[in-house]
Amino acid sequence: MATEFKLPELGENIESADVVKVLISPGDKVEVDQSVIEIETDKATVEVPSEFSGTVKEVKVKDGDNVKVGSVLFTIDESASDAEPAKVEEEEKTTGETEADKVEEEETTTEEAKADKVEEEPEKEEASETGFVEFKMPELGENIDAADVTKVLVKAGDQINVDDPVVEIETDKATVEVPSEVSGTVKEVKIKDGDKAKVGQVIMIVESSGKTKTEKKREEPKPVEKAPEKTEQKDDHLKSESTKERPDDKIISRASSEMPKKIAPAAPSVRRFAREIGIDIHQVNGSGPGGRISIDDVKDFAKTRNEKINKGGVSGAIGISAEPLPDFSKFGKIEREPMNNIRKKTAEHLSYAWATVPHVTQFDKADITGLEKIRKKFGAKVEQSGGKLTVTAILLKVIAGALKKFPQFNCSIDMDKKEIIYKKYYNVGVAVDTERGLLVPVIKNVDKKNIVELSVELGEIAVKARDKKLGLDEMQGGNFSISNLGGIGGTYFTPIVNTPEVAILGVSRAAWEQVYTDGEFQPKFMMPLSLSYDHRIIDGADAIRFLRWVVDTLENPFLLSLEG
Repeated sequence: MATEFKLPELGENIESADVVKVLISPGDKVEVDQSVIEIETDKATVEVPSEFSGTVKEVKVKDGDNVKVGSVLFTIDESASDAEPAKVEEEEKTTGETEADKVEEEETTTEEAKADKVEEEPEKEEASETGFVEFKMPELGENIDAADVTKVLVKAGDQINVDDPVVEIETDKATVEVPSEVSGTVKEVKIKDGDKAKVGQVIMIVESSGKTKTEKKREEPKPVEKAPEKTEQKDDHLKSESTKERPDDKIISRASSEMPKKIAPAAPSVRRFAREIGIDIHQVNGSGPGGRISIDDVKDFAKTRNEKINKGGVSGAIGISAEPLPDFSKFGKIEREPMNNIRKKTAEHLSYAWATVPHVTQFDKADITGLEKIRKKFGAKVEQSGGKLTVTAILLKVIAGALKKFPQFNCSIDMDKKEIIYKKYYNVGVAVDTERGLLVPVIKNVDKKNIVELSVELGEIAVKARDKKLGLDEMQGGNFSISNLGGIGGTYFTPIVNTPEVAILGVSRAAWEQVYTDGEFQPKFMMPLSLSYDHRIIDGADAIRFLRWVVDTLENPFLLSLEG
């Protein structure tokens, strides 16, 4: 018996939705709760689960359609639902894939393909049969379209297994190794050291032995409800993003700790147009009903931005004109060397931070004479656990306590919406000096770890930074940063706030000083501290209270247990 499956109710005041991707085709077998279509409303993008099981007879919609609530999406023959259960089960055992897995694999194609095609075949590298497989450059992260190949780790004739590193690449954010998703014999390598490889580009041909890596787990269908209040919506969206993480991936497409953007109200064709001309759709203001974005809105935004850049040179977007450089060769011999990606990204990011954040830096000194005795006393115990008890490791725990006591330091500013985003998690970035430039890996959930655990993790992540082993997820999600230059020298410095964070603590070299205490001068081991902060959200009085709390805790470590 043929049954019509209609678009269900999507929430209050939602009468229609755009079809992002149709996940089924005529002849497919579907089960109850299996995702059959992906739709986008003004509030969210969701997958619609089937309410029936059986064989798809006819699909009445295609990618890009706008369908109303109650419209027939497809017809299904329920009488065929029990026809071949044994066969389906046997195929799942043989291939290791369920139908839901296949649907998920189709979703790994690019968003451009989503807008153009109704259905996609699974990519070759995800087949479980033996044969020649094209291994392509995987997704590297949001807004990352290509990467520089720093080193090819395999050659023709090599035997590789799933998860073996095959190529080392450098993006704007980090240097990472790309793992193989297939096992077998390398027949041809299509890239070489120094090449720029795009996402989706074939980088090698492998004669597969049949073993592949499962890309995604089946996601539970998400119900569509009325959007809650703004602050709750951000928290819920953050949670939904975290459920999409793939823990076994070494190249992660999106970190759950990154603050997600609200879905922009625009049709798939408009989104695709924005991507093609390099515009972030979330930055465009829509002129349609409910702020809906049209292609003309995207064109106007691009035109305005280009006019600003042309008027102001390379830094025109922030209103600063670039002065032309003189011909240095007139004065003597010169040599030009291109910036690596990390240096370029650092220069751009810090220039933006310095130009947009009203910086103020507060200075103080902490008497760490007693802390040094404790550090040396318990250093051996930490070394037994594989770490090193450093001042930075102790500061991680101190800063976590300070962020809890002063929540305005654990937030970000959304100037477009004139909102303050308070974070309920405590991740701290630590600046690491490498031969390629400054990297800031992030220690996650600092408040939930003891100082021994933080010492071990800090040592491991610093080694990974210097050995080019950091993953993109390890560079994201920071709420506050620490930059410790004490091992090199200096007294004070003014660190630049690492936006979208609102504060950073600079640490300089501690030195013995004569301090007047209790009517006499006494030798004290004093450590200079420099706190830079965003004056838009943090006042000077709050800054000195924060810094004094840090100083008092370093001088009286028991306060960490008492108040931290």
